[in-house]
Amino acid sequence: MRDKVSFSTKWALGLVGLIVFFGGWETAVRTGLLPSGMVPAPSSLEPAWLDEVRGGFWQQAILDSLHHYLLGLLIGSVLGAGLGILCGMLAVVDGLLEGIVRLLRPVPGLAWVPFAILWFGLNTSGATFVIAISVFWINFYAAHSAVRGVDPELYELAAAFGHGSFFGRLFKVVLPAASPGLMSGLRTGLGQGWMSVVAAELFGVPGIGARMMQASSLLATDVVVVYMLTMALLYAVTDFLFGFVRKRVLRWQP
Repeated sequence: MRDKVSFSTKWALGLVGLIVFFGGWETAVRTGLLPSGMVPAPSSLEPAWLDEVRGGFWQQAILDSLHHYLLGLLIGSVLGAGLGILCGMLAVVDGLLEGIVRLLRPVPGLAWVPFAILWFGLNTSGATFVIAISVFWINFYAAHSAVRGVDPELYELAAAFGHGSFFGRLFKVVLPAASPGLMSGLRTGLGQGWMSVVAAELFGVPGIGARMMQASSLLATDVVVVYMLTMALLYAVTDFLFGFVRKRVLRWQP
């Protein structure tokens, strides 16, 4: 049985883990275990970050990435969850799309980059498309599994109270019963969206990923790590904020 720890203890342990990680990293670079030319020391990150801030590059990169991240997240989540719910509720639709889903699902988001360039050009629309594709499948499968897992007796109960129509079942049974699974898919999609940002910006779309690629071409590894940590921080913030939304939506749960 897993030991339980309090919220404050969990945060304290996490902080200790970070201190040990960055301390070991700093020590490894200073002692030569890691080549300083290839791996920057944590102590060199603050000056690199300040240079980026003073030049306005850091703020602009965040704004650019947030624009197509949020738009791609919204489009991919809505379409993925919507189609997943539809397939979960209607066996005919599920059967019609099963072959297509099995064909397209293994294709990674990075593979869509050439089509994003052809269809949308070198602009934020192409980056939004790549992010939306990556988020779509997570939400599709989460919604599909959540709907298929709804107790069939709930449909019978809803029909007995006059909610046997498609929309009656959707709003009175499916959405309330499947909401924990839907929320899990949305939360996973938040992280997948940030993971896709770099791939979405590989072809020159302004943002965090593009700035990382520019820095790597100049061997400015300290700047690369600054933006890696920036992306991690942005994910932590969006995940933290989504936690409040999830708690409010699922407030009926014990």
